[in-house]
Order: sequence, then C-alpha cells, then structure tokens
Amino acid sequence: MSHFSLPDRATRRQVLVWSLASTVALNADAQTPTWLSKPIKLIVAYPPGGVSDTVARLLADRLAQRLNTPVVVENKAGASGAVGVNAVAKSAPDGTTLGFSALSPLTLSPHLSKPLFDPLQDIAPVCGVMTSPVLLLATSATPVIDFKGLLAAAKAQPGALRWASSGAASLGHVMLEQLQAGAQIHFTHIPYKGGGQQITDALSAQVELLSVNSSAAVLQHIQAGKLRALAIGSPTRLASLPQVPTLAECGFAAANLSSQFGIFAPAGTPAAVLERWNTEIQAVLKLPALRERLSAAECLPLRASVAEFSRSVAQEYEAMGRVVKAARIVGES
Repeated sequence: MSHFSLPDRATRRQVLVWSLASTVALNADAQTPTWLSKPIKLIVAYPPGGVSDTVARLLADRLAQRLNTPVVVENKAGASGAVGVNAVAKSAPDGTTLGFSALSPLTLSPHLSKPLFDPLQDIAPVCGVMTSPVLLLATSATPVIDFKGLLAAAKAQPGALRWASSGAASLGHVMLEQLQAGAQIHFTHIPYKGGGQQITDALSAQVELLSVNSSAAVLQHIQAGKLRALAIGSPTRLASLPQVPTLAECGFAAANLSSQFGIFAPAGTPAAVLERWNTEIQAVLKLPALRERLSAAECLPLRASVAEFSRSVAQEYEAMGRVVKAARIVGES
C-alpha cells in the first residue's frame, strides 16, 4: 500500500491530486490478489522442443510481463502428457500452479489405460489456447511420396513401416489406429514422449512415418524436402501446404483429427481465480507476437470462457470414449 503525506501549505488542488493518486494506488492494491504476488508455475506436459513448449514459453513470458509476476515453465513429460497433467492435479489449488497441455491426456488417455487422476474431477479447465493440425509425414527412410503410395506400401509389407507418434494415447496414435482399421493395413507403432526427439529421429531416418502437431520448424523441414507431407488431420487444407489433402479427403474421416491445447488448474481452485486467469490468457492471445507464432505453425488461437472450455473438455471426453470403443483401440505401455 502507498502512503502520502501533505506539506503544511498544500493547496486545494494539490490535496485533490494527492487524494486521487492515493485512491488509484489503493484500488490497484485491492485488485491485485495475494496469489498473484507469488511466482507462478506453468507445467508443460511435454518435453522441450515441440510446438507446445514453444507456445507455452511465449505465453508464460507475456503473462509475466503483463502481471509483473514471474511465470516459471517446468516441463513434465511422460504418458502422452498425463504425467504433467497429474502434477497439476496434485498441486495446491491456490492459483499459483497452471498446466499447459493438449486435451488428450484428459479426454483420450483415460479410455486407454488406468488414469493417474480423474480427468473430470481433479482438473479445472481454465482457457483454450490453440488448435493444431496433426501432420502425417514420411521420412527419407521410405520412398513413399503420397498417401496413395503409403497405403500400397503398407499393404505390400504389413508392419514394415515404423510410425512414430508423440506417445501412446496421443491423437497421432489414434490416427494410426483409425487408418489401420479403415484400410485393413498394419504399421509398427513407435511411441515417443513428445515431438522434439520424435522429429530428431525422423530427420535421421530412424522411422519411416510420423504423426506430429504442426509447427514452424516442422513446416520448414517439409519445405526443405527433409520430410514429406502425405496428409493432414485438419478441417481444411493448410495455406502453407495447399497440395496436401486432409485425411477426410483421402476417405478416412475418422482419422482426420486435430489437437486442442489449453490451460488447466487443480480442481478446487476458486472460481474467481479461474476467471481472472481466463481473462489474462485471452488478453495475451490477442497480442501480435502470439498470433504471429501460432500463424507460423498453422495453429489457430482457441479462446473461450471458463464455462465454454469446461464444456468442450467434457464433450471431447465423451467423444473420444466412443472413438476408442468403436475402433477397439488398445492402450500401450
């Protein structure tokens, strides 16, 4: 709180100015919650190097500037994001811990393996951040150049094509399973803990295929000819890859999946705190730096109220349950 003292001969105008300044200072103090005076931890459910980590760090940086409060990023990868989200669920619900993750650890993973947490009871959705297309790519380890060629190669040699995803129970894994079921073919699934190492191994031809979220770096590798885009999981074709069809266009609508990412808090976090974070995050998502970064990765900002985002998570949970059951997808360890 700020304090003002008046000189003995203060004029009425000076008194008025000091009075107004004091009122502004008092209001500012009143509007700054106690929890915002402490360092904020942002748990990223994936390893460094991927698009999620890049966006999360930029988001943290801009939030820190906006709130004049340190926002520290902590990567906790594993189990397709479930390890990081579980760390959020186990944190104190005091507003000082947030998590950045795709929806899949809450909406998909629990249907495939015993969850580390209750996705609908232990986590409080805060705000959507972005939607990200899922790219199906070929590496230099295979001569496949298009989706038709991929199907032919998979039918000719069942299991010979190794398909890397960002983890078991990731959307890339579901894409693989949907293609296998729909085309009656078989791939060898290679699950990773996230996109960074997955891309590194793909560039060194240690796998033939990979499904990965779109990012500026991945798009640059495609433009340079180091990776070949066969199809995308997206409602429409990408502006940067207009010649690459969506999986729906290829005849596999069930595999045409794109990721949603958002910010989450521990369950029990006060509603007023969730609303304040939602307001701050939405404000940051409007900044040119964030919009440019998302656009470069062919991602779209995903803004919604706390209530809207919570409904979206619940609906996605139900939808993924139906997908897993219909496709008879089995989780992997």
